[in-house]
Amino acid sequence: MDAYAAVERLWPDRGVRVTPLSGGITNHNFRVDVDDRTFVLRIGGAQTRLLGIDRAVEYQASLRAAEVGLGPRVAAFVEDRAWLVTDFIEGRPISVDEMRAPVVIERVARALKRFHEAAPIPGRFDSFAVVEQYRRDAEEHGVVIPDAYPAAERVADRIRTERGAQPEVPCHNDLLNANFIDDGEIRIVDWEYAGMGDRFFDLANFSVNHEFGEAEDTALLVAYFGDAPSFRLRELRMMKVMSDLREAMWGVLQSGISELDFDFKGYATKHFERLSANAAALRIE
Repeated sequence: MDAYAAVERLWPDRGVRVTPLSGGITNHNFRVDVDDRTFVLRIGGAQTRLLGIDRAVEYQASLRAAEVGLGPRVAAFVEDRAWLVTDFIEGRPISVDEMRAPVVIERVARALKRFHEAAPIPGRFDSFAVVEQYRRDAEEHGVVIPDAYPAAERVADRIRTERGAQPEVPCHNDLLNANFIDDGEIRIVDWEYAGMGDRFFDLANFSVNHEFGEAEDTALLVAYFGDAPSFRLRELRMMKVMSDLREAMWGVLQSGISELDFDFKGYATKHFERLSANAAALRIE
């Protein structure tokens, strides 16, 4: 495992304790205790550039997140080895159920808005283009594209046409529950998919990953924009469909390239099923 090579290079001849961290489905993560400091060492997974991950962009996004008080301080970055070292945040996870509380939704909305209004970061994230690229790369790696994909692609085309071009702001684009920590402030980690993109993708990604219904979606929009008119609710729901399509095709591609022991096909199926239900509710066929 590269963790010990990384430790030897980053902290030579130091009394270092390395502990694997569970939960990652793209990378390998380790807690590193050095003297009286604690860090997180992230080692990039296999062929992650195919997932749209640019480690230099991730590094710059991580710096920006730390700058605006959302992410941990960046301690080191070794681009050629895909090693990123950040401070370890002493905080607690926020459960999916807790995320649905109005006060927590408001805190997260303020945090996301702060990043969305920050200075630009390198890179670009277009969920429609990402999905198409995942399909092409999966086919090149011999992965059979699921039967659910063609109908989902038609839905994506309808959404892209209805929404049109959107302003680009700095976005995280991977707001899974595991990427939030509460240490008195809302902290967000794992900025590897960050780039300039559609704020509604971030909001929808956060919403759908925490199983929000109409009440929570309304609270999220009110906290972020100050109101929740019907057209914004529809935008949010459309991008929830796109969030699930990105996750589904991410799982399809990962099934052909990842070295990690994870049921990527099952992950893809779950997201295809949810996006289909949400598209039907929106009457996008």
